[in-house]
Amino acid sequence: MLVIIQARSNSHRFKNKIMKLIYGKPMIWHLIERIKKARRVSSIIVATSDNKTDDNFVKFLKKNKYKFFRGSLDNVAKRMHEAANKNFFFMRISGDSPLIDPKIIDKAITLHYQSNKKHDLITNIYPRTYPKGQSVEIIKRSKLKKVLEFMNKDEMEHVTKYFYNNSRKFKIKNFKSDIANYSVNLCIDTIEDFKSLTKKYKKTFIENINNYEN
Repeated sequence: MLVIIQARSNSHRFKNKIMKLIYGKPMIWHLIERIKKARRVSSIIVATSDNKTDDNFVKFLKKNKYKFFRGSLDNVAKRMHEAANKNFFFMRISGDSPLIDPKIIDKAITLHYQSNKKHDLITNIYPRTYPKGQSVEIIKRSKLKKVLEFMNKDEMEHVTKYFYNNSRKFKIKNFKSDIANYSVNLCIDTIEDFKSLTKKYKKTFIENINNYEN
């Protein structure tokens, strides 16, 4: 399964957070390395913008030989569709989720194949029972293409919001956590999130680095 990471430098509340260092490694690095631990992921692409604000970010991706795609800054849905290229399905993960659990990624992909790829969207946020920062969505690329022209500005930015707003038109499969812990936040959206999570989960981040280096 192809995983596409949605990431850009000029995020509104916390600019350039994807490159903010966490114990010596950028946040995006931690995210990519955790995704790599998922057994059913075949490829990872970082989908960023073609705006000059992401030039330095792209230099980092090139230096570290990470695959990337550059597209529209504001029409993220279009960017994700184009990044998926010829893949029939892809998984979307947000760039502000450096604590993503590889087991959740594999669970979604397993459900995708067990259901014979019949769903337009497989998600764990409709309704949300997993913490923020543990969100995964498997999207049927052809369906995304068909609805691009009908999306409003907000839906273009949030990619799958059109599917949820028009759920009766689509085959959506939601999977739930065994423990409803949706009130927990593992997403880094603000500088306050960054300070709190990097301190609280220091051991997890350090282990991620040590596992890579060993």
